[in-house]
Amino acid sequence: MRPFGEPALDVRDVQGNILRGYGFAHAAYVWLHVADEAAGRAWVKAIIPRVTTAETWHGDKPETTLNVAVTYAGLEALGVSQGLLDDMPEEFSAGMAARADDLRDAGQDRPEHWEPGFGTGEASILVTVNARHEPALDAAVDDLTGEVDGEKISVLHVERAALLDGSREHFGFSDGFAQPAVAGDGNIAKPGDGSPEADGRWDESPLGEFILGYEDEDQQVPQAPRGPLGRNATFMVYRKLRQDVAAFRRALRERAANLGLDEEQLAAKIMGRWRDGTPVALAPGPDGHEPYLEPERINDFRYEDDPEGMRCPLGAHVRRVNPRDALGWHSTRSRRHRMIRRGMPYGPPAPDGDADDGEDRGLVFIAFCSSIRRQFEIVQAQWCADGNIFGLGEDKDWVLLADDRPNAKMTIQGHPPRFVVGQPRMVSVRAGEYLLVPSIAGLRELSR
Repeated sequence: MRPFGEPALDVRDVQGNILRGYGFAHAAYVWLHVADEAAGRAWVKAIIPRVTTAETWHGDKPETTLNVAVTYAGLEALGVSQGLLDDMPEEFSAGMAARADDLRDAGQDRPEHWEPGFGTGEASILVTVNARHEPALDAAVDDLTGEVDGEKISVLHVERAALLDGSREHFGFSDGFAQPAVAGDGNIAKPGDGSPEADGRWDESPLGEFILGYEDEDQQVPQAPRGPLGRNATFMVYRKLRQDVAAFRRALRERAANLGLDEEQLAAKIMGRWRDGTPVALAPGPDGHEPYLEPERINDFRYEDDPEGMRCPLGAHVRRVNPRDALGWHSTRSRRHRMIRRGMPYGPPAPDGDADDGEDRGLVFIAFCSSIRRQFEIVQAQWCADGNIFGLGEDKDWVLLADDRPNAKMTIQGHPPRFVVGQPRMVSVRAGEYLLVPSIAGLRELSR
């Protein structure tokens, strides 16, 4: 255990789904625009009793949950004082759209191509409704949207999402593995959920890496506003990512044939996991060989015995977003960049084959962290959009980012190495915002 005292966290003051995931099958992301300060504050005051907290449920889970997050523009619309606004981190104040260059969002990913209302200052409040069953979600969303008047507060956008069979994303891979273990969150950490240490242990992250008002890895309290808005809160990243499943399937088929590989083997090397979640670091498998799955080991792996990427390629997606000990010095260079992820697929499952059916589908990416710049932006811009830290030059994450350079590639290390040449667009950014998820006390402050 790291030398951090366990903080006295009041779970009744922390919103739910941050430290403890709900695990519900359905969700709706309801975006509101606040045009009148008094009406906005009154809405916040009225919604507080319905907000779900991090308290553990005793007995049956509720049919639905409700949580509230606010953009910087939303805080301005609610009349938050300039002094408190000035306390906010620069990246949150600027917003995701203004940080497009820092995030390496180019071409179709630029904010001018996003869905209407995002990145413009119109998005004020995000209400996330999670539900066990779809009818309950429909009723909750209808109630929520029926309560706004359309003038002083209006519905900007509603995005619905639902788990796919097998808890997989649209490209067919099991998702949601390797969440960070957090000291003092009340959860029992599993092997592989923390940061790898030299003695074989998996270390928990201090609470301040994810919740404002507590010490982080450097024994510092992350930047946040004074008072209730900066305590028991967190920052949230919302990013709607469209997935072109047909393009992904075509790219796999064409490149596997050129490389003399089985499509499933190539997919596993590109992602870093087999579709059922088994890491290739544990089960690299010969070409075309089916992986094995041992649930107790699904996250209990490291890269220290594979420094050259012979088992798991250096540029594989999961190795980029969570390098574990791959950057040297055990986890020292990667542990400060973890995020809690609560995303969910949207859109219908893709039909068989690689013909485009024209449906919009993808992932609503949600992340919670105490520093958007240090945690989300570094992973996105320096680990996914650039390969320098992994010794890969300008190579980008082959799945996440398109690359129209003639020399764009992914390297599958080996003797000899194989090169996945060409990097078509398979994922596009359709919307995005940075938000603050206040504590219950913080919401009360906003309502005043």
